[in-house]
Amino acid sequence: MRIAVFGANGPTGRLLTEQALAAGHEVAAVTRRPAEFPITHLRLDVVEADAHDRPAVDRAVKGADAVLSTLGVPFTRRPVDVYSAGIHTIDAAMRRHGVRRLVAVSSSATEPHHHADGGFLMNRILQPVLTATIGRTTYADMRRMEEFARASDLDWTIMRPSGLFDAPGVTSYGLQENQAAGIFTSRADLAASMLGQATDIRFLRKFVAVTTSEGAPTLFQMLRREAFKRD
Repeated sequence: MRIAVFGANGPTGRLLTEQALAAGHEVAAVTRRPAEFPITHLRLDVVEADAHDRPAVDRAVKGADAVLSTLGVPFTRRPVDVYSAGIHTIDAAMRRHGVRRLVAVSSSATEPHHHADGGFLMNRILQPVLTATIGRTTYADMRRMEEFARASDLDWTIMRPSGLFDAPGVTSYGLQENQAAGIFTSRADLAASMLGQATDIRFLRKFVAVTTSEGAPTLFQMLRREAFKRD
């Protein structure tokens, strides 16, 4: 099948593109900066498009059997509309070209809940502070995307990962409708779960929590990595 991957030049998008090509699919890797895209393949087309650019998005979706969106932006206190604008333009293009299957990334933080493995620090301090401060505009726009998907008649599935981390390969990740107790998701597992949902109808028109237990860091290790990354 031919898969259009939006946000293809991001960390998860690159993994998703590689996994889709390895599985034998044709891929349209959609990115704002095609010259920076590092992957080449005979079954790969790198397509330049911005989520706000309707004609460009329309060209990217044309000929696809499924659309997988890993669109995302870093946390900011400024207004965010990448998620909501992206799903609007993607939806219009999918309708125009008769494409039904959409799998898009959101976050477990769009619906804050108790994490069994998170303890007091995660559940009482980090999650409330993050969703109310630097993540507030991002999560608000993710919710707008989720609401649009819920009201659409597309064959959609929204993936809700938790704290993302890098791992060497795909594990036996868990999928659960709406929410899950786990606090981490590897990018490799998120990509694999999205690719799996392109042809799987178990979670059609549902929100799906994706969690990784194998090789996941502790909360302390994750905080330490983020601290060193900022330094």
